[in-house]
Amino acid sequence: MANVTVIGAQWGDEGKGKIVDWLASRADVVVRFQGGHNAGHTLVVGDTTYKLSLLPSGIVTGTLSLIGNGVVLDPWALKAEIERLEGQGVSIEAENFGIADNCPLILPLHRDLDGLRESAAGKGKIGTTGRGIGPAYEDKVGRRAIRVCDLAHLDELEPQLDRLCAHHDALRAGFGEPPVDRAALLAELREIAPFVLQFAQPVWKRLRDVRKEGAKILFEGAQGVLLDVDHGTYPFVTSSNTVSGTVASGSGLGPNSAGFVLGIVKAYTTRVGSGPFPTELEDETGETLGRKGHEFGTVTSRKRRCGWFDAVLVRQSCAISGVTGIALTKLDVLDGFETIRICTGYRLDGEVIDYLPSHAAEQARVEPVYEEIEGWSETTAGARSWAELPAQAIKYIRRIEELIECPVASVSTSPERDDTILVRDPFAD
Repeated sequence: MANVTVIGAQWGDEGKGKIVDWLASRADVVVRFQGGHNAGHTLVVGDTTYKLSLLPSGIVTGTLSLIGNGVVLDPWALKAEIERLEGQGVSIEAENFGIADNCPLILPLHRDLDGLRESAAGKGKIGTTGRGIGPAYEDKVGRRAIRVCDLAHLDELEPQLDRLCAHHDALRAGFGEPPVDRAALLAELREIAPFVLQFAQPVWKRLRDVRKEGAKILFEGAQGVLLDVDHGTYPFVTSSNTVSGTVASGSGLGPNSAGFVLGIVKAYTTRVGSGPFPTELEDETGETLGRKGHEFGTVTSRKRRCGWFDAVLVRQSCAISGVTGIALTKLDVLDGFETIRICTGYRLDGEVIDYLPSHAAEQARVEPVYEEIEGWSETTAGARSWAELPAQAIKYIRRIEELIECPVASVSTSPERDDTILVRDPFAD
């Protein structure tokens, strides 16, 4: 059966939650394969709004939802999120939810280090969410992480704690902070362990088994390709690989499991936090986009920076992540603009280029080259077929397809699940 991988093809916040929710109703399994609870998805189902930071979006529909080993897991954040969703009537139990037992944990000391670094960075701030994701990934790569499976063996944790604290105590001393309180950390882990362990399992094995049974698997990415630690606007990136290729390593299935790669793309561009943003609009137009699009982060409530659609960046993201088709979201936010601009290239030191350079200084210097097209006065909000779209809106969509060299698979015209124009079914064989 066909699998689908959903990724953000900009800087995150593209509206993945609604698309994944819509696809999850037709999937047998939904899998998170990277990131942490710094991601945020908002699902609107009828009169109810669900805000997810860590749980796969399929959990709302009762679809089997799994957290893969590529995720870094804050067990206390997980518990709080599960309790909140259960309060909204969502059933979460071992039958429909699982966590990879080789998933690294985010600990209080990771949050501490994240905050200390950002506070001391001055103008060098990256703009992290302060939730410990970066330091947790560092410890994973440094082979000193405490993982979910370790929660079942806390009496044997001392050697790992020695390695972990040797590293963190030195860093904390540099910030004038006391050493890690090992006894307090162990006490916190003992308290949370039973809650986490009820869901712990070899996720790779469960995925192998359901795949043999012909299950349709939906892989849910967090953030966006432009925040990828290798391919994004480094150093203003997240600490994991956000590209579709991470499905293999972050879930335990092979590289042929990604299936249809659906890139989620806003009809304009937004970014949260620091870093280059070639098409950013620091004027009334940018304010209008933010106001109409309700551009505030799901996790942090930070105001998002807004700008025109950047075809250069999306074309680059689609190439890097092997995108099969895009889901264009928030088209209705552009309703009423007399003219709309699309970035088709960059001018760097007098030369026009068709890609974003790797160096941060050059990224900050590029100037957008714009193409201007006529807007539309009619509304696209709630449209569910091409016939309901203004002709000029269709022209805008077709121009985007040409510029990014990738077809549109669907168009989203409101936060509601059913307000979607389906062009190509990602789950079709």
